[in-house]
Formats: sequence, structure tokens, C-alpha cells
Amino acid sequence: MQPEHPVRLVVRDDLERRRLTVFFRLLLAIPHFVWIFLWSIAVFFASIANWVATLVRGTPAQGLHRFMCAYVRYGAHLGAYIGLVANPYPAFTGEEGGYPIDVRLPEPTEQGRWSVFFRFFIALPALLLTSATGGGGPRFNYGLGGGRKSYSGGAESGGLLVACGFLGWFASLAHGRMPKGLRDAGAYSVGYSAQATAYLLLVTDRYPNADPTAMLADVDRPPEHPVRLVGDPHDLRRSRVTVFFRLLLTIPHIVWLTLWGVAFVLALIANWVVTLFRGTPAHPLHRFSCAYLRQRLHVLAFLTLTTNPFPGFVGEMGRYPLDLELPEPARQNRWKTGFRILLAVPALVVSSALSGALFWCAVLTWFYALARGSATWGLRNLAAYALRYDAQVNAYVALVTEAYPHASPLEGAPTPQHEFADTT
Repeated sequence: MQPEHPVRLVVRDDLERRRLTVFFRLLLAIPHFVWIFLWSIAVFFASIANWVATLVRGTPAQGLHRFMCAYVRYGAHLGAYIGLVANPYPAFTGEEGGYPIDVRLPEPTEQGRWSVFFRFFIALPALLLTSATGGGGPRFNYGLGGGRKSYSGGAESGGLLVACGFLGWFASLAHGRMPKGLRDAGAYSVGYSAQATAYLLLVTDRYPNADPTAMLADVDRPPEHPVRLVGDPHDLRRSRVTVFFRLLLTIPHIVWLTLWGVAFVLALIANWVVTLFRGTPAHPLHRFSCAYLRQRLHVLAFLTLTTNPFPGFVGEMGRYPLDLELPEPARQNRWKTGFRILLAVPALVVSSALSGALFWCAVLTWFYALARGSATWGLRNLAAYALRYDAQVNAYVALVTEAYPHASPLEGAPTPQHEFADTT
């Protein structure tokens, strides 16, 4: 079990949203956009001074540390406000304890000088992952023409937070509430960005932890979804040889999945017609779809280094370390069946955003596993979240279940009969 990260996300949001402020959210945030830009310029120069001071003393300067902490908190508050992760209008000071989505930061401590000296380069993997998750962290933009580098502040966001905020805008206007799944995903984005920013600005020497379950440890889990990951998540060992040749080793599976996918689409169309008339999917077509979805998960888990063993070719349940539990065919609403593809569009938007995080998890794990012979717990769990949501979306589209995908990074709370199941 990893020790608790010194940069902690605090979630006290009640999901309630005021429709009027939601509708004008970006306009209301304009003063904050100006302020974060000006503050970021000051932080840029202060970070250089703090870097020099920490190299000389081994500990960040107290005054500069407080300045950086306020900036990190303010970026989290603003990211949460823009992404509809929280409702109140944020203050301009970045004070602790004054906002529903907050960040607890540590006091200045001694840091290794070598780590401080190379901090920007060491932080690059976390910053790349932040670009996919978003949440209000620093962004470094490189001009393709002149090679010009620029530093911009915490108001810019990555794919996951943008997707959750965009969909949450419509949901909040309709219901006056932010869906919990979108709120949790957005909160994770804000928290990881805060950890990455705090590491870059020498607020802490602890590397950001990408594990969503650790980030949202104090957040209530959603109800258990009928499509869930099962297996043994604790073996992080990776074979360096198979890691190095992972893409080549996956080629036979990619070819097989492509051929199987053609049959899957035809079976999906047939099952859609059957379900429209009978109200229940056909058992043979349901089993065929389930096998395809399991095989797809096994291959993606292998390709992205979320697991280590070479998968089989049949999508059989219980034969792979990371597996997919799917429900038996059940009666489904005909109206929801008829408009299934349209209803799935919001979930596909979130899945597309998570695919960016999954890509960077795979790339970063590839380098780490080659060097250490193992995966990291944080990247592995973030990848499992992306794979689980992808499986839920595909199961929903394929009529395997009528349950809508749940965007929360947290695995659903188990029912009593599953409370001893090993979930990811």
C-alpha cells in the first residue's frame, strides 16, 4: 500500500448547481482568466527564485512556498469552477478551506538537490498525463515554427475535464445537478493537475500519483455497474522482452479483432432488431457479443501494458488476469433500444477523452517497465479505469446491458454477494 500523497484532494461538493450561473459559467470566469494569467507571470519568475533558493538551502523559501501553495489551490478552485466540478464562485486568493473542491498542501521540507535541479525534466511525464486529464495545471506550449516556448497558467484544461464540463453543462441545465460520475471524473482531473503543479513548483518532492482510487479515497463510491473488471490487480511485474516488442506481439490479435469486429457489427444489427421486437436480446447473439467484448479488453490490456501475459483468442471468462464480468441477457426498454446509438453519444465523448489518458499511460509504462521490470500502481489503475469505462460503453452500445456507463473513476460499491470479489 502506497503512503498517502502530501497533496490531497478534498471534495465537499453536494452536486447541486444553479442553472443561471451554469449557463453563463465561461462569461463569469473571464475576470479569473485575466487574474490567472497575471498570477502565472509572477509564478514563473518566483519559481526560478524558489528553484535557486532550494538548490542552495535544500529547502524551499517559506514565503515563496506559501505563494506557490496559494497558486496551486487557486488553479484547482478555478479548474473546478470552469469544469462544473463545483458550484460557488471562487475567491481570487487561493485560501485553504474556502471552496468545495480544495487541495491540502504540505509545509516546506528538505528536498534532494539533484531532484530539484532536474525537476522540470523529471516532471515531464506527469505534465504529459496532465494534458490528457486536465484540471487547471501549468501548460507548456512549443511553437512549431520558431521553437518558441511559453508558460501559461492554470485555467487551461485537458481532455477529460473539458469533456466532463461540456456534458455536465447540459445535464446541470436540465436537472440542476451535476451527474456524480462526471463530477468525480472532473475532480480527479483537478486533483492530479494540482499534484503535478505542486511537484513542478517545488511545493513537494513527492511525484504525482495517477491512481484515481487514491485521489478520490474519501468520495462515496457509485452503485455497482453490471459491467465491471475482475481479476488480480496486484501483480505489477512486466517482462522486459515482451514489453519491448509489445506492439509487434499484438499484431495477430489486432488482425483477429478486426475480422471478429466485422462479424460483431453484423451480430449487433441483428440483435438490435431482435431486441426491438422481443424486448430481450437473443441469447446466442448476447454470448457472441460478450466474448468479443472480453477479447477486446484482454487485447487492449495487453497492448497498453495494463497486464503482462499474452492473451488467448477466444475471449473466455476467467482465463486472463484482468477480466470482464458481464450480465446475462435481460429485458430492455424498446425506446432506449431504438435510440441506443444517439443515447450513447455522451458516453462516447467521455470515452474518447479517456483514450488520451490511456495512451499516455501505455507510453509512460513502456519506458518505466523497460527500466524497472514492473508497472506503476498509479498508471496501472488509471489505465484500468479507462478500460473499464470503454467496456461499459461498448456493452451499452452492443445491447449487452441497458445500464448507462458510469464515468466515475471509482469502482462501484459491491453488493453483499460480491463484497469479497477482487476488483480493480
